[in-house]
Amino acid sequence: MTRGRGRRRGRGGEELTVPEAEFTSYYGRPILKPPVWRWDIAAYLFTGGLAAGSSLLAAGGQLTGRPALRRAGRVTALGAVTASAYFLIHDLGRPARFHHMLRVAKPTSPMSVGTWILTAFGPAAGVAAIAEAAPWLPERGVSGLARRVLPPVGHAAGLAAAATAPALATYTGVLLAGTAVPSWHEAYPELPVIFAGSALASGAGVGLIAAPCAQAGPARRMAVAGAALELFGSHSVETRMGLLSEPYRIGTAGRLLRAGRALTAVGVVGALVGRRSRALSALSGGLLLAASVATRFGIFHGGVASAKDPKYTVVPQRERLRRREAGEG
Repeated sequence: MTRGRGRRRGRGGEELTVPEAEFTSYYGRPILKPPVWRWDIAAYLFTGGLAAGSSLLAAGGQLTGRPALRRAGRVTALGAVTASAYFLIHDLGRPARFHHMLRVAKPTSPMSVGTWILTAFGPAAGVAAIAEAAPWLPERGVSGLARRVLPPVGHAAGLAAAATAPALATYTGVLLAGTAVPSWHEAYPELPVIFAGSALASGAGVGLIAAPCAQAGPARRMAVAGAALELFGSHSVETRMGLLSEPYRIGTAGRLLRAGRALTAVGVVGALVGRRSRALSALSGGLLLAASVATRFGIFHGGVASAKDPKYTVVPQRERLRRREAGEG
């Protein structure tokens, strides 16, 4: 429902100013029901990406013989995926609901697919992290056997987690784009790209913080790749979608996304400049982690804002209708 504002001519040809269009709905209610998700889902978006990026970092450290990088990635991946499970179950309200989602597999449902991805990733990440404790075990008896068996098992589990990581990093973008929320739905090409870049950048941040400079080469390369994807995707959602880009430029979402871009840029520059400085590398890693948090929360708040304002639903619908009518004519 709209109320027009603009200029029209009155008697004698004089121009009369009338209010600009205001979009309202019946009884003051929004046209779309805003997402009921709370801050814990925004946190889940971050921790899931962090888990994915950290497992890729660990696999890189494993394959290139960088034990500090491997260890940091594995431990962080386990911690992050545990936090992800907590945030998801907390949002569902009851732990049994997560279990019920495993009773069926729906390839057409991003939520169902995501539950299975999380279920596959978690145990692999857990085994890989536990394997890092092998050197602390006694050399004799059952503990000695575990000391010998855990490293190769951990290597296989680490690679399995890394193989699942790209799906874990991007499925949440597909999940958001599959909703009716206008600024999420229209950003379906960009959200998986942004989330993939954010995951890589956050994983790189872990490596820059935890590994000595001599072992941080893969983390620096991940930082550059992740920043490129994240900055490209963020710029696109703020410029490509016309009116539906507006929620990402204003308010809380706009401030968070601008902060995310700035932190990402500074973090990458610091990672490249601080190749020989452990302190600068660690600071850059912290900035990349903060940038990932700001970006995920910014995307979350932008979508919620677009669902609350009727104009983001009404105006695009009218534009599509006009284009369809013009094509038929």
